[in-house]
Order: sequence, then C-alpha cells, then structure tokens
Amino acid sequence: MPAKQARHSKIKEVVTAKVVSSQEELLDILKNEGFDTTQATLSRDLHEMGIVRVPHGSSFKYVLHHEDNSEAIRQIIGMEIISVDNNESTVVVKTMPGRAQGVAIYLDKLHNTHIIGTVAGDDAIIIIPDRHAHTEILVQKIKEIMH
Repeated sequence: MPAKQARHSKIKEVVTAKVVSSQEELLDILKNEGFDTTQATLSRDLHEMGIVRVPHGSSFKYVLHHEDNSEAIRQIIGMEIISVDNNESTVVVKTMPGRAQGVAIYLDKLHNTHIIGTVAGDDAIIIIPDRHAHTEILVQKIKEIMH
C-alpha cells in the first residue's frame, strides 16, 4: 500500500476510534504508529479526507464529515458563519476566525451544482458560482444554513 493510502487509512482508523482534539495530538499518534509526517501534510490529508473538527463537550474532536452529516453539524457550521454577501460574480462568506476551511469543506461536500469552487482563508471563503444568475440562490442556501 502506498504511503499516502496507508497514512489515510491510519488517520481514518484513529479519528473513528479515539477522541482526537488537535492536529498536534493526531501527529503524535501517527508518529507513535510509525508515520513520519508534517503538520502541513496532515492538514492536507484532513482536508482531502473530509475530516472536520467539531465541538465535543468543552473541547473539540475530529470526525469524518460524511459519517456525521447530521443536523447537528449543519447547526454548528451555521454558528460559525458570521455573514454572507455577494456581487454579480462571487459570494463571500465571513466566518469565525480559523473556521473558514472547515465551513468550505462542508459547503464543498454539499455537492451543490451551482458551485464551481471555493477558496478559504482563515475567516473568509470566496465561492465561485457556475453562473452570475446563481449568486443569489447560493446566498439564500447559505443563509438557510445560518438559521
């Protein structure tokens, strides 16, 4: 099994079996299991695998997004969105600091046919619609998530 596949398999195994609250903790677990990887690689892996960090009691934990595509996740994502705005060609979503990538992953996983792509920073997401006419539709869909 190639290294990336083996690492992804181990990451999935760990986040489904344990409560892992930080990338640092997950990196330590992976290193103890013989996977020598960097934080940047781990961050890309989590994004590719659709693994998101969600509240867990007074802390956080990582979960496979598609395994927990519940109303609770939608509500959490809705709380992380501060505002949504648009012009003729793009939609901009403002989020809580550090949450733009998680929200963008959630939006990408919705597989909305009107979204060509998303670009996330720390606290903002740019959404490119498939047509100018669909920007308002996307704004309304995101506002539904917020409420």
